[in-house]
This record gives sequence, C-alpha cells and structure tokens, in this order.
Amino acid sequence: MTWRIGVDSGGTFTDVCLFNDTTGEVVIWKVSSTPDDPSRGITQGVTEGLERVGTEAGEIGFLGHGTTVATNALIQGRGVKTGLVTTDGFRDLLEIGRQKRPDLYDLQANKPETLVSRDLRLGIRERLRADGSVEEALDEDAFRDAIRELKAEGVKSIAVSFLYSFLNDAHERRAAAIIAEEFPEAFTAVSSAIAPEFREFERLSTTVVNAYLGPVMQGYVRALKKKLFDIGVKVAPQLTQSNGGVIAFDTASEMPVRTVLSGPSTGVVAAQAIGKMTGIENLITFDMGGTSSDVALLTNGSCRVVNEAVVHGYPLKVPMLDIHTVGAGGGSIAYVDNGGLLKVGPRSAGANPGPACYGLGNDEPTVTDANVVLQTQNPEYLLNGRMKIDRNLSVAAIQKLADRLGMEMLQTANGILDIVIANMAKAIRVISVQRGHDPRDYTLVAFGGAGPVQAARLARELGMSRVLIPRTPGVLCAMGLLMTDLRSDFSITNLMRLDDATIEGVGAIYAELTERAGAWFASEGIVPDARQVTLTVDVRYAGQNYEIPVILPEGPITQATFEAIRAGFLAAHKQLYGFIAEGEPMQLVTFRAAAAGLVQKAEFAPQPLEGADASAAITGARPVWMVEAGDFVEAKLYDRALLKAGNVVAGPAIIDQMDTTTVVPLGQTATVDAYLNLILEAAK
Repeated sequence: MTWRIGVDSGGTFTDVCLFNDTTGEVVIWKVSSTPDDPSRGITQGVTEGLERVGTEAGEIGFLGHGTTVATNALIQGRGVKTGLVTTDGFRDLLEIGRQKRPDLYDLQANKPETLVSRDLRLGIRERLRADGSVEEALDEDAFRDAIRELKAEGVKSIAVSFLYSFLNDAHERRAAAIIAEEFPEAFTAVSSAIAPEFREFERLSTTVVNAYLGPVMQGYVRALKKKLFDIGVKVAPQLTQSNGGVIAFDTASEMPVRTVLSGPSTGVVAAQAIGKMTGIENLITFDMGGTSSDVALLTNGSCRVVNEAVVHGYPLKVPMLDIHTVGAGGGSIAYVDNGGLLKVGPRSAGANPGPACYGLGNDEPTVTDANVVLQTQNPEYLLNGRMKIDRNLSVAAIQKLADRLGMEMLQTANGILDIVIANMAKAIRVISVQRGHDPRDYTLVAFGGAGPVQAARLARELGMSRVLIPRTPGVLCAMGLLMTDLRSDFSITNLMRLDDATIEGVGAIYAELTERAGAWFASEGIVPDARQVTLTVDVRYAGQNYEIPVILPEGPITQATFEAIRAGFLAAHKQLYGFIAEGEPMQLVTFRAAAAGLVQKAEFAPQPLEGADASAAITGARPVWMVEAGDFVEAKLYDRALLKAGNVVAGPAIIDQMDTTTVVPLGQTATVDAYLNLILEAAK
C-alpha cells in the first residue's frame, strides 16, 4: 500500500491531497503558507497529512508539487543580477521589444522593468543568415572577454541569444562551453535550448526570464529536496509545468520559465478529469484562491495549449495551458481610489497579515472580510474550527471604508463582492466571448478556497445555468497533481507554404521531433507502453502575425495529413475570427511534438445514489445575506462530508467543508452526483 501526494503551494494556503492507490481513500489537508520560505509550509503540510492517515514518509509512492515561486519572483522582481550576450547590434532589442503599448489609450502606461540593465547587455560579433548558414563566425576571444566582464560585474546568471540560433545552434553551443570554462558557477541559459523558435524578441525575452529566475528556482528546489529527504521522503519529487504536465525537480531548476503557471495548471487538469467522469465536456474553470483568480475554457473536454503568452508584461515562448489570471482573491484588499471610487485588488493581504478577521494586524477590508460580515462564510472559524477568526474585526475594517464612501456598512460589504464578481466575469469573457464562445453554453467549475463561495453569484452575472463544485474544491490543484502525466514539448520552426509542403520534407521534420521525444522518454525511464506523442503544427494565412495550432491525425505523413491540416485551420480560424479567407495561401510555421509519459492516476468510482433527502447532513442554521433578497435570510447549514450521492440541498443553504464553503442561493438547488460533486441549478 502506497500513498500518492499532491502539494500545491499558494500565496495564502498550502494544500495537500493524499490518495491511497490501493483503497482509493482520499484525505485532504491545508496549512498556512510561509511566503518567506515556502518549503517550510510544504514540509509541514506533508508531515501533518501523513500523521492524519497514520503512515510514514517512506510509504509515499509519488509526490507532485505545484509552486508559485517562479511567478512570484518574476512579479516581485526578486530574480538575480543577470547578464545578456547577444548578436552585435541587437543588445537593445530586449528594451525596444515590439514597441507595443500595454494599453493603447493610456498615456501614462508603464512597461515592466527591463530585467537586464543596459550596461550588462553585451553585443558580440557573430551572424547567421536567415537560412541558418554562417555569415560571420563567433568571435570567441571577444565572447570570453564579455563573460569575464560580466563576472567582474557580479552577475549570477547569463543569458545568450543569437540571431537565427533556432535554425543553427552551433554558435550558442560553443558560447555555453566557453561560459563553462570562464564562469562555471554562473547559471547559463541559451535560447536554442530554452525557446528554439522564430520571433527574436520573444525568444530573447523567454531566455532572459529563464536566466533571471534560474538561481532562485535552484535554491528553492535544493532546500525543498533536503527538507523532504530529512522527513523521510524517498521518491524523487516532480514539479508541475505550465502545460499541465510534471517534470523532475532538477529539470525544473534548469527551466524555471516552464513553471510560471505551475500552480493553476493542475486545477485545469483536474477539471478535465472531472468533465470526463461526469460527461460534461464544455466547462469554464474558476479557481479563486487567496490572491488571484484563474479562469480557463475547456471545449470538448480539453483546455487549449498556447505556445506564447505574456506573464506580468514579459513575453514567454513556452507551452502553457490557456489560463487567464486576474488579481481577485479572498485576500484582495478593498480601498477608495483617488477619484473616490471603490476598488478591489490586485493588492492582497496574503497569508500574513491576511484579512482583517485573522487578527494579525491588518485593518484594511478584504473580500474574505466582506463574506464574513455577510456570513456567507463562517463568522467564527475556518478550516473546520482549526483557524479562529473574529467577525468584529471585519465589521470594523469595512465600517471604516463605508464611512469614507458615505455608505452603509452592509451595502459596502455587498459592493466589494459586486466589484470582485465584475472583475472575474470580465476575465471569463476574455477567454470565452472574445474567442467566439458563449459562456451560457458552458458549465462553471468552481474551486479554490474562495471559488465555491462566489460561484453562484458569478454564474448569474454571466447567465450560466449550471455550476459544478468538485468533491475537494479547496485543494483541487493539489488533486490535479495526482491526475497528470510527465510531459515535455519539442519544436522546430520551418516556414513553408502548405501548398509547397512535401510528404518527405514534413516527414523528416516530425522524424527529428519524434527522435528528440524518444531520447527524453529514455532519459526519464518511461517504458514504451507508457509513451504518447501528439503532433501539431502552427498555421497561419501568409502575411498574418499570429498562428493557430492544428493537431495532426495519427499515422504517417501523407497527402491526407495536409488536407486535415487545411480543414483544421479553417475551422479554428472561423471559430476564433468569424471568417475564412477563401483562396488565401496558408503557411506552416512551427512544427511541434508533445511527449507524455503516462503514469498511474487517482481514479474515483461512482457511488450508489441514496435518495434526495439531505436532512441527515444538517448541522444548524444562521442568517446569511443573500443578494436575491437584498437582506439576511435564515439559511440551513450542511456538513458536506455527510452528504450522500443523490442528496438534494435546496437554497438558501450553506454547505461547509474543511477546505471551502459553498453558497446555495435562493431559488437554486445543489444535487450531489455519483462522484460526490455538487451540481447547482435553478430549482425545478
């Protein structure tokens, strides 16, 4: 008997999910995060979780981890002093970028800080042509001098990005070898290994971000590995990537840029598994934690993988699930701006001092304080009584804000929720309406510690008729770690007209990608039966600036493959942009292979339905502010652990569990399905 453990380290709480792969038992646990050293909260959570199930760390068969370390370091500017060496004449490309304004009509918009100051950006004579052939050889003596200069300046990390290195990496490979000779202690990132694709600025930005975060992630991984070893963990832990798969800790420390969406990605993976279990394939995920909310669109059971995104203003060319994030969480602080208007977030109270009700010194009201005042969340404690809170402190904080606004206290608390709901609805419209999808055709899957509290209200704002609350919503990202596979992605940029593509040429490209995937499978020790490779190609109309990924049909490359690419691109283009440009030539741009090492996953068996009567789960009642009534109404309280499959809870009601609270509003019911999910719909 072994235990599989998923650990998600967030800004406010660290979530732990334990799954017994013999009995199917699921145990969840939460502890406060330790932002000064996240590894402390993780080892505490794992230790306490093991104590709850009465087992030792040596019994762990798998340990997966999602982290915000790379994301937070990037957002907060806590990376290391980094140097950059690039082709002579291109050192300012990092600062020039695409000359795009963050907000077209904002005359005071600021770009993010350039991660490498100009004095640490050095140009070296070397040049490749656009076909990858050598125009001018690398000046090795000048490169050595540049590395010595950066070493003398005290840099900890070096990024190398030469023009057209995605076509020919010989100069960058030689550059890496010289750095190893001259400055072996430096963290080194070369663009041909980090992002071997076209678009020089995005490739450069990705490489610099990787170098900037590298030593931070290395230090974190070393500390966490030691602490896990010290408590007796014997298995090699895995870390989540932005694409929803996991990789070894050591690989993550070399490629931290792949982990910038490490935390939220596994929540989407878990939602995909839930959709498959329940047969509900069109889902919008809503993950609301303590500091932010993450949303994603799942069509036909799958979330789109994008190969380029902007994270906190920095373009990144790495595969990641298409997740949109806004600064709206339970700890988001409400305030009055300079124009006298009520605003919420993105500033957050975090884990410490946390919301005012925590009693740790914060006197600014948060979203959690608004829910505590309105009693949609328990006004006395969280985590099933383990964490005491004080409603009076929430009342005082919101009253102070209400006085500034000239509003009533309850009106102000409700206004805070109105604003945060509007922010989250806007985020969902970005990933749905703006991409040709009607959210009313989807089911809202709400999770995170604060998601189920706001879910019904958010669904109503969007006109969505059904909400699904998973079995363990407060720790679903940790659960998702037990439902994902090892994954790595490989790509080759080779621009060609679709009409000019040949079976032999495209076949050779995919043969090389498949060979790289095979080498990765071998290095990870993945047996042949557990290997899976998905081939895609990025396609655009000639002259377009953006590509659409198209999945290739299985089997060898044939003429039918090209017809499938054409049909797939036209369908995707019409969905995204609303039209098809008849007769316009199509261009194949970047060829990709996603390699997955399939592993054993947590699986859940359906439970027998036991009837609609949920009265056995009632634990009491309390007044709860319901927006439908515009006042407090008496709501029954239910213990979710006592609800059985088939039970129906009629609103107004509050369903409590250790990791979150679900609000069932007036006029709605919550039905427990066979997999113990809650389905909220209008009462019939």
